[in-house]
Amino acid sequence: MKLIDRVAVITGGSRGLGKAIAKAYLTEGATVIITARNPERLRETEAELKPLGRIEGVPMDVSKFGAVQDAMARIIDRYGHVDILVNNAGIPSGSRGSGASLYKQQAGPSTSGALLVDMTEEQFDRVIAVNLKGVFACARAIAGHMTGRGYGRIINMSSVTAHNGSFGQTNYAATKAGIIVMTQTWAKELGNKGVTVNAVAPGYTATEMIGHAPAEVIGAIEERTPLKRLGTPEEMAAACVYLASDDGAFVNGAVLNIDGGIVL
Repeated sequence: MKLIDRVAVITGGSRGLGKAIAKAYLTEGATVIITARNPERLRETEAELKPLGRIEGVPMDVSKFGAVQDAMARIIDRYGHVDILVNNAGIPSGSRGSGASLYKQQAGPSTSGALLVDMTEEQFDRVIAVNLKGVFACARAIAGHMTGRGYGRIINMSSVTAHNGSFGQTNYAATKAGIIVMTQTWAKELGNKGVTVNAVAPGYTATEMIGHAPAEVIGAIEERTPLKRLGTPEEMAAACVYLASDDGAFVNGAVLNIDGGIVL
């Protein structure tokens, strides 16, 4: 029960990594608020995880600055305090299914995306709005509350693509690299006020997002990974438990790669 009496907000918490993190936090005793754009999926996840502990789903679009401010204020008012923020909400580079055609060009595996010459302004702006602006909006909405209390844990979900890019994912890789720099900046700004800020950079993980990739793409990813397999959502969630708990109290500004060694 490493997170007993802690209140955690997890964006993008209705599925994938966010859902796995919510489950792990509940198991460790935290009260968990999950956010997502889809109210129906939030209700389904809330009902599924409710036997594990206190959980609530709150609809929120992280790309809408005002909506984030309002939702965070309501959460703080309802629960009295928020100790942990996990910025997990994110969308892939482009439309699903393009990974197959990109792979066939023998330029490297990609689960979704568009080449530089094909990427539209709309594709670029949408990913930036959710993956980068959304992280900023959520952190900004909660930072004053945390520093006022002298305690907080902010965990930002980056990606291995932040370190070396990813074919066909200009927008996605840029947001994940930007998250690392924001993490380091906020660690310096908030650390002396009792708030740690860290990033987790998952490798290719067996979630719904990558599940749409063709078998040959998955096989190529596994072959490139020294451990010869994909990661699991539970392995990523374990890192988030560590950074949110007292075990990680002296970790600040770090980027924890959970990737099976693929960036080596």
